[in-house]
Amino acid sequence: MSFILHRNLENKLPSVIRGEGNYLIDADGHRYLDACGGAAVSCLGHSERRVQEAICAQFSKAAFAHTGFFTNDPAEKLAERLIQLAPKSMGQGRVMFLGSGSEATEASLKLVRQYHLERGNTSRTRIIARDCSYHGNTLGALAVGGHAGRRAPYTELLIDCDYIEPSYAYRYQGDDEAEEAFGLRMADQLATKIAKLGAENVAAFIAEPVVGATLGSQPAAKGYFRRIREICDATGVLFVADEVMCGTGRTGTFFALEAEGVHADIVTMAKGLGAGYQPVSAVIAAQSICDAIAGGSGQLWNGHTYMSHAVVCAGALAVLDVIDADGLLENVREMGAYLEQVLRDRFGQHPNIGDIRGRGLFFSLELVRDRATKTPFAQELAVAPKLKKSALDQRMLCYPAQGCADGTSGDHVLLAPPFTVNRDEIEMIADRTAAALSETMRAIR
Repeated sequence: MSFILHRNLENKLPSVIRGEGNYLIDADGHRYLDACGGAAVSCLGHSERRVQEAICAQFSKAAFAHTGFFTNDPAEKLAERLIQLAPKSMGQGRVMFLGSGSEATEASLKLVRQYHLERGNTSRTRIIARDCSYHGNTLGALAVGGHAGRRAPYTELLIDCDYIEPSYAYRYQGDDEAEEAFGLRMADQLATKIAKLGAENVAAFIAEPVVGATLGSQPAAKGYFRRIREICDATGVLFVADEVMCGTGRTGTFFALEAEGVHADIVTMAKGLGAGYQPVSAVIAAQSICDAIAGGSGQLWNGHTYMSHAVVCAGALAVLDVIDADGLLENVREMGAYLEQVLRDRFGQHPNIGDIRGRGLFFSLELVRDRATKTPFAQELAVAPKLKKSALDQRMLCYPAQGCADGTSGDHVLLAPPFTVNRDEIEMIADRTAAALSETMRAIR
């Protein structure tokens, strides 16, 4: 009997005992190819010695000192590194370090509010987000998330937010609509929403540059985020980019938003930043945000006990060192292109695969009952969860989700292998996904 409050109280989970490269090994000796990094977390696989050694070295010096009394060298170096990597248009900026993506979202929302209060804009309280988005599992993060199924049990506890439709080409782009025209049409929903609420009442717009779990690695249409940036600049609304899942190199550039040629006012990061070796997240604030605080109270109003934890920051710094030293962003781009090619070759004409989408080592297959009409499977069939189980039987980990079509129905499976993945492993991912898909389709029929 387990005394853990597991995600499912009935399931008996295998026990992991060891990580070896891009594999996890359970107590029975089964080797699972990690094709999703857990949840796009384990970007360096599961046995990166250089990160382990950096963590152990910091443990031998000092682990915890409260940030009300001290700073520490790993946190200072990690912050400097991230600012150096950030778009120059953000200005010098500053960083805070927390423990999870959900915490980062909470902190970014509080930072947005503080920025406007420091400037005397007390009426700016509204947050605009997108349908079929996900920004974390705490109450504030759930409130700005647009996933109906995840929000439903807690609706009465959530702050009131406003939503626009996502840049989701498979279900929103017209048959004869050019990509850029589609992107501008979807982005202009933000301008319409701000005008309806009154710009003086809107604090921020939050979006994932490449949508993660809820839409399955969905990039924005060409020109979409350039238009979003123009709208925010014109109305004084802050743009918060949630790069918790899609950032830290996952989509082929260190910041996912780099590919769009614009910057955000606040960027949240997590998952790949710690690569699973330590829980860590970051909130990067543009210089304009820092200037407002410095010119006002001079104090950050939001603090957490474990901010800038020295061991955590030492581990994250080592992750960035490994990515840089081993040229892993180039491998993400090269292997990402190969992953896309293999997926399209294998599943491009599959009768139950409606869409294949993504960027870098961040790709998803959307599963449909009818390819011609894009009709999703009924939610109660639990196609994506069944596919996850079938993949486990094939000794592979993939990331399933439901709700991409309308918040409750619509199944997809997300693939986010480590940055160290090779061609043989990508072919193995395609083979095992195909076998799991065949088994799932047989089961539901």
